[in-house]
Amino acid sequence: MPVKILADSACDLPLSFYENNNVTFFPLKVQIGGKEFDDLQTIQPKEVYNFIRGGQRPTTSQVSPAGFKEVFTEMARNGEEGIYIAFSSELSGTYQTSVMILEQVKEEYPDFNLSIVDTKGASLGYGLVVMEAAKLANDNMSKEEILEDVRFRSSHMEHLFTVDDLDYLAKGGRVTRTSAFLGGLLNIKPLLNVEDGKLVPIEKIRGRKKLLRRIIEVMKERGARLEDQNIGISHADDEDTASEMKNLIEEAFNPREITITPIGAAIGSHTGPGTIAIFFLNKMPS
Repeated sequence: MPVKILADSACDLPLSFYENNNVTFFPLKVQIGGKEFDDLQTIQPKEVYNFIRGGQRPTTSQVSPAGFKEVFTEMARNGEEGIYIAFSSELSGTYQTSVMILEQVKEEYPDFNLSIVDTKGASLGYGLVVMEAAKLANDNMSKEEILEDVRFRSSHMEHLFTVDDLDYLAKGGRVTRTSAFLGGLLNIKPLLNVEDGKLVPIEKIRGRKKLLRRIIEVMKERGARLEDQNIGISHADDEDTASEMKNLIEEAFNPREITITPIGAAIGSHTGPGTIAIFFLNKMPS
């Protein structure tokens, strides 16, 4: 029996991926206008961005404990072994909740063989880890081999991203309102990354074209054998910039593959529309 792979909607992979690769899906929750939705199942990213453009501010919450309990218990009953690859513990309580529920299930099923990995990643940076794990599981690799790959990719995945509107990050407390106001006046765009699961600004750049060129420079500085990689691009309702970024990356590195996905409702609720993110490894598996 192949190792079961589990993931949550913060990895920004489409529902079809889960269905086609036998990966178990856990939705994060999105609250808008007094209603709660399941990310990707009962609300789509574009709807969230339209709500935001209309002046509403969605909030999000973690995967429900009941959702974890139901799946973990069924797996334990069936004698399945698995790996839940989780959204960064620095950005959500989902990882901690899954660990707590696993402990509860193991009280009844002490031999249940499920490992939970905190990727310290988000969006497609986390998604690329899940994609590779699903391939290995479908190739009948052992749980130990898959775990080793998941941990390696999680610790070496670079997340570079920029937001279209600094004011939206200001509302979330990520930057000051003054810097957001000045950024808008001067057309200054932030370049940020994720370090140890946390959001960290790298620099501010004036003008969109300069920003895209700077992303390519940072990829050259940090990336390893980019020509051999599957590079991820995710976008918050901005297909044109994602396509432009794809062309720049192909021209600079000619990678083996480029995967483009929309940023889902859970992540997009915090970044706002117009966000572009690039994901790649700073070290390749040996």
